Amino acid sequence: MYNVKVYVTYKESILDPQGEAVRGAVHRMGFDEIEDIRIGKYFEIKVSDTADRSVEEVIEMICDKLLANVVMESYRYEIERVKETV
Repeated sequence: MYNVKVYVTYKESILDPQGEAVRGAVHRMGFDEIEDIRIGKYFEIKVSDTADRSVEEVIEMICDKLLANVVMESYRYEIERVKETV
């Protein structure tokens, strides 16, 4: 079994209005040292051991086809193998 953490964010070239709104609020709170805030999505996915496809292949297919709009968003993921308890 694998635990996969997927992070989806706007590409650097895409305006992030939510992030800009939060940055403005943070500045109004007095945190002027904050230069940028980007808003994104986070997913935790449990994947069973697959014989016919790698975990990377499965996650990339899901991200490309469902979780991320690859025209505007990029994604990265972390894979952790979990020992199954009996």
